[in-house]
Amino acid sequence: MKSYQLLVFFSVILTVYALLNWLLFSNGLQVFPQGTRARIWFIWVFWLLVSAYPMARVLERVWLSPVSDLLTWIGSFWLAAFFYFLLALLVVDLFRLVNWVFPFFHLLAGGDPSKARLVIFLITTGAVAIVLIVGHVNAVRTKVTHYNLYINKPVESIDKLRIVAASDIHLGTVIGPRRLGRLVKLIDEQKPDVVLFAGDVVDEDLAPVVRNDLGKLLLKITAPMGVYAITGNHEYIGGAASAVKYLSDHGIQMVRDTSVLVGNSIILIGREDRDRGRFSGMERKSMGTLLTGIDLSRPVIMLDHQPFNLQEAVDAGIDVQISGHTHHGQIWPMNYITRAIFELSSGYLQKGKSHFIVSTGYGSWGPPVRTGNRPEIIVVDLTFAK
Repeated sequence: MKSYQLLVFFSVILTVYALLNWLLFSNGLQVFPQGTRARIWFIWVFWLLVSAYPMARVLERVWLSPVSDLLTWIGSFWLAAFFYFLLALLVVDLFRLVNWVFPFFHLLAGGDPSKARLVIFLITTGAVAIVLIVGHVNAVRTKVTHYNLYINKPVESIDKLRIVAASDIHLGTVIGPRRLGRLVKLIDEQKPDVVLFAGDVVDEDLAPVVRNDLGKLLLKITAPMGVYAITGNHEYIGGAASAVKYLSDHGIQMVRDTSVLVGNSIILIGREDRDRGRFSGMERKSMGTLLTGIDLSRPVIMLDHQPFNLQEAVDAGIDVQISGHTHHGQIWPMNYITRAIFELSSGYLQKGKSHFIVSTGYGSWGPPVRTGNRPEIIVVDLTFAK
């Protein structure tokens, strides 16, 4: 993506973010009377929370430090709080509309409007805080999802293959040594033959990954047939070349618009992320080009980060496609939106002879909060024809 396009894109995002926060601020300010200490505290705390995430993203590039880490964590939680405060404001406005027709607000706080606003503010803040706490606990409770699939193709010397797959790890400040250590341990516990990462291994900025030496943990993954990965949109946002080199230097074979032979029998195709053209100016290869010279009598597994146009894989004769990207919305009710956008937002689908799996992802983008689903790793036990 060209520099001016990035500038316009992020300018629009920041403008919308600022305007929506101003909407929250102006409503919250009504709770606190003029000249009170509580009003001053509200103003300072609110705008610190709002500015924390943008400041952290900038600071990470010029001064990666405990200060940038703290701002990242504060700002990340605020993104989730911001979203749910907007939903709460919508609900309160609906109640105001009902109150205009059927007055009932006078029943709150003995009919005192200022006390009623304070009660609503405290209830809303408490509810959002509870959602964030529960959502954060849920975001670190990884589940293991199993699939048993049959492929009607013989494989010489192999009857079964165990794949352990993960997507959207988003290594960085939030997903650091502790979470990655848990992931490596969980992967090894499944005793995989091969490990596949379906994109977004790195969360944009590589600097926190390098500083925390996360690569040494990746080197601990044990898989006799290898560890493979593809790029996702976040690798391209942060600079794909540096992320790919770092992962390659730490035991992960990057499969970029090409194919490799796994176990001398099974074809693994790795597609570049579909946003490659937007960020680098170079489009990814077409499916037809990728399949040139491929022996389709062998089982064909494909990694494609964003699960768009599943029919293309069906028509191409792909046996299994593993994707991620969607996070299945991550934060409720965003899962309804991802369901509307993607034919398969999470889980399993068979179309024709092709099997599709979309993971909810292991990490999180932005808020370290999941309220729509749990993080997961995927275990796929493939059985082949005799």
